[in-house]
Amino acid sequence: MEMSAAAGSLGMSGHRQRSVKRRRWGGLRQQWKLLGLFEIDQQHEFYSLTCMMKEGLAAATQNTIDNAPANELSDDDFRLKVTQIHKDFTMETFAGPVFSSLRGSLGMTEQEYQQSLCSENCYLQFISNSKSKADFFLTNDKRFFLKTQNKREIKFLLSNLKIYMEHLRKYPHSLLKYFIVMQSVFYPDDRIIARYDIKGCEVSRWTAPAPEGSQIIVVLKDLNFEGQSITLDQQRPWLLRQVEIDTHFLRGLNVLDYSLLVAHQPLHHDERHQSLSFHAEPGSDAAELPDFQAQNRRLLPNLKNPLHIIDGPEQRYFIGIIDIFTVYSFKKRLEHLWKRLRHPGRSFSTVSPQTYCLRLSHWVQDHTK
Repeated sequence: MEMSAAAGSLGMSGHRQRSVKRRRWGGLRQQWKLLGLFEIDQQHEFYSLTCMMKEGLAAATQNTIDNAPANELSDDDFRLKVTQIHKDFTMETFAGPVFSSLRGSLGMTEQEYQQSLCSENCYLQFISNSKSKADFFLTNDKRFFLKTQNKREIKFLLSNLKIYMEHLRKYPHSLLKYFIVMQSVFYPDDRIIARYDIKGCEVSRWTAPAPEGSQIIVVLKDLNFEGQSITLDQQRPWLLRQVEIDTHFLRGLNVLDYSLLVAHQPLHHDERHQSLSFHAEPGSDAAELPDFQAQNRRLLPNLKNPLHIIDGPEQRYFIGIIDIFTVYSFKKRLEHLWKRLRHPGRSFSTVSPQTYCLRLSHWVQDHTK
C-alpha cells in the first residue's frame, strides 16, 4: 500500500506490508458509510497501521527539524528521497524539504506540525461516500486530513511538484493546498452547520442528509445546495478570481474531477467585526500592498485556518479545492463518451479539463453574491 504526506510521500514495505494492506469492508463499510467520524482505538482494524503512520511521520518530520531546508530550494530537494527503517516497516519520504518549506511559508512550524500528526491521541476515521475507495483519517485535533493514494497519483504529484510550488508562490492564498496530509478545510468544525462537496454537475450529485438533530457527519453534494447561495459581499470578487486562477492551473495539468469544498456556520455577534483583525503573513509587509493586489492576495483573518476561512455578513465559510490527481486519460475519454450515451442532456463529472474548469468557475459565479 502506498501512502503520501505533506512531509513527503510514505511508502510502507517489508514483512509487515501484507498485514497492513487495505481491506475492503463489504457489508460493514456499507453499514458505517454515513456514520462520519469515530476513533481508531486498539480494537480497530487500522490501529496498527495508524500507529506506524504516526511513528514514521514523527521520524520524517524530525529529520526536517534537524536539517532545516535552505531558503532557496534546489532541484535536488525536489528529487530527494529519504528511506528510514523502523522495527516493523520501512518508510520513504519524498521531497521533504519542499513540503517543509511550504509549511513554513504558511507560518506553521515543524514542531507544531509534528505535534498534531504524532500525538498520543488516536487518529479518527472518516467514512466517506467517495467513489475513490480511499481511506480517510484525521488527526485527533481534526486539523489534518490523511488520505491513501495509489502509485500513479503519487507519481503525478511528484512530477508536477515544482510547478505546483511556483503556483503557490505566485498565489499564496490559492485554494489548492495540502496533498495527502491535507490541512483540513473544515477546521475548526465546532459549529459548522453543513458541508458540501461541489463538482458543478448533477449526475450522482445528491446525498441523503443526516436526520434532524443527528450528530452524524454527512458531506452533501451539488443538488443538496440548490436554492442556496454563498453571501460574501466584498470578498466575492477575490473568491471568483482565485477559483478562476486555480481551475485554470488545473486545466493546464490536464486534470478533472476535483471538488470545491464548502461549509458554513453562523457568525456570532462579536465575530461580525473579526475582519478588522488580520493574520500577519510570514514575510509580508504593508508596503507591498500593490504586490498583494497583483498576486490576488487578501488580508487573512486572525483565526485558526485563515487560508480557508472567508467571512460574509452573516456566515463564516470554509472553502478549498481538493482531489486534483485525476488525469484526463484515454480511459477517462471513453468514460466521457459512455456517460454521454447514458445521461443525454444531463451534466456529469467526466468531461474535458477545459469544460470542467469553466463549469466549476461558473458554478461559483452563479452561487455567490
